[in-house]
Amino acid sequence: MPFKEQSIMEGRQEFCEQASRPGANMSALCRRYAISRRAGYKWLERYSEAGLSGLVDRSRRPRHSPEQTAAELEAAVLSVREEHPAWGGRKIERVLRDRGLSPPVPSTITEILRRHGKLDGPRAGQPRAFVRFERAQPNELWQMDFKGHFAIGAARCHPLTVLDDHSRYDLVLRACADEQTATVQAALIAAFREYGLPLAILCDNGPPWGDSATHRYTLLGVWLMLNGVAVRHSRPYHPQTVGKDERFHRSLKAEALGESFADLADCQQALDRWRHVYNHVRPHQALGLDTPASRYCASSRPFRDVPPPVEYDAPHVRKVSKVGRIAFLGYDLRLANAFAGHSVALRPADTDGCWDVFFAAFRVAQIDLRDAKGHTLQV
Repeated sequence: MPFKEQSIMEGRQEFCEQASRPGANMSALCRRYAISRRAGYKWLERYSEAGLSGLVDRSRRPRHSPEQTAAELEAAVLSVREEHPAWGGRKIERVLRDRGLSPPVPSTITEILRRHGKLDGPRAGQPRAFVRFERAQPNELWQMDFKGHFAIGAARCHPLTVLDDHSRYDLVLRACADEQTATVQAALIAAFREYGLPLAILCDNGPPWGDSATHRYTLLGVWLMLNGVAVRHSRPYHPQTVGKDERFHRSLKAEALGESFADLADCQQALDRWRHVYNHVRPHQALGLDTPASRYCASSRPFRDVPPPVEYDAPHVRKVSKVGRIAFLGYDLRLANAFAGHSVALRPADTDGCWDVFFAAFRVAQIDLRDAKGHTLQV
C-alpha cells in the first residue's frame, strides 16, 4: 500500500518496523508500499538512527550555497530599488558596478527583487521583444509631445516633453498650465538657447503643432521652419511613430508622477529632480546601459531671436492671403491659414503637371494639376 498524505508518518513507521524484523524481504516491502528500494533503505536508516523523528521530511535546501549572493550585495540591490522603484535588474546592475561594487548578473538581481516582493505584474522581469530605430547623431531629430495632464490642487498640469532621438536625452520637461502655442514656443526658445537648433522636430497631429491630417501646419510649425527646423508629423492614429517619447512618458509616470503636488512650482521641482536622474544617473537599456547624457552633445546651429529673412530662388513666388490662399496658373490654391502673410515658392516637380510648394527651405505641399476638376484646389 502506498504512503498516503493523511497518514504518511504512520505508513513510514509501519514500513520501518516491518523492514527491521529479521529475515524481512526489502524488495517485497518496497513494492507493497509503492516506494523505491533507495527510498526504503533511506527511511530505514533514518529510523534506526533517530526513531520516529528521523521520519520527518527534511529541508532540501543545501547546507552550503557558495553561489548565494552576499547579504551586503542584496542590501545594495534593495537600496537602489528603494531609490528607484521602477528600475529592473539591468539598470541596478549597472549602477552598482559604477559605484565600485561587483554586483550579480541582472537575472540574479531580478530574482532578488522577486524574492523580496519587489516585482509585480504577470510578466514582471521577463524579456520583451522590440524593434528599435534611431538617428545617427544627436540633434538630427527631436521628438515632442505632451504627457497626459493630471490634477494638481485646483488646477491641472500638462507636462511638455522633448527628447533627442539619438541619445534619448531629455531636453525639455516642463510643468505647463496649458497646451497653447505660446507656452510651447517659450519652452522651445529656452531649449534652443541652451542646446542649439535641431534639424527637425517630430510631433503628432494634434494642437498646437497640427490641426488635421490635411492642414498639418500651424503657427508653431511655421515659426519652427522660419528658424530652420523641419517639422515632421506622425502618421494619424499611430502614436508609435513618436515611440521614444511615448516610452519616456511611461518612465516619467512610473518614476516621477506617483505623488500629489500642491501647484505647478511644486510639480516642476519634482520634474527637475527626476530629469537630472534620467539624463545623468539612470542607465538606459536602449543605449547599452549608458546614460543619455553620455551620448548627447549640443547642436552647432545657434538660435537667433530674430529669424533670418526668407529669400527664394524660384520662378514663381506667391504671398499667402489672410485666409491661406494663393493664385497660380489660374487656380485658387488653399494652403494652411498659418502661412498667411508669408511668401511661398512654387517649383516644377519631377512629374509633369505637378508643382512643389516650398516655405523657407522646406517643401510643405505638392500640387497635382493633371486631374484638377475645378479651379479651387486644397493643397
